Amino acid sequence: MTDGPDYQLHRTVVLVGMMGSGKSAIGRALAERLGVPFVDSDAAIEAAAAQSIAEIFERDGEAFFREREAEVLRRLLSGPPGIVSTGGGAFLAARNRDLIQDMGVALWLDADIDTLWERVRHKDTRPLLRTPDPKATLTHIFQERRPIYEHAGVQLKVARDASIDETTESALEALANRPDILEAA
Repeated sequence: MTDGPDYQLHRTVVLVGMMGSGKSAIGRALAERLGVPFVDSDAAIEAAAAQSIAEIFERDGEAFFREREAEVLRRLLSGPPGIVSTGGGAFLAARNRDLIQDMGVALWLDADIDTLWERVRHKDTRPLLRTPDPKATLTHIFQERRPIYEHAGVQLKVARDASIDETTESALEALANRPDILEAA
């Protein structure tokens, strides 16, 4: 490992994809590798509201949450270049996709359904999967969202058995193919 970053990040990279695709883990690793800030947009929303996302949804509804999500994304994209991970639904809104495209770049972590299921099936922190058949629910969400995630400016196929370090290196290579986003220093 070098003493400092060996890349220069020009635009904020917003990680998008399904729950379990690795947005938070890869986001943290990318930020560390590049020497830039990392922010989880859901955590930023919770901090701003002093409530959990579940509480925001219950008290104020999804429309209110989506408004806060768009505001937080705009604020994060307005700052210096960094890495942002988003909730799985953030990229579904056209206004968020446009904002990310205008002010940063979306990096889609494209994991297959079996990989996603293996990563989320033992966690009870996924409210969308609290159904009688969580794998069928995950598959339905995956099929619904995939065509939207395909609009991301950079796409990375996530290998099932790849480590966080290996996936991070693959992400760096994918981003480095876009010198307007990331270039070797």
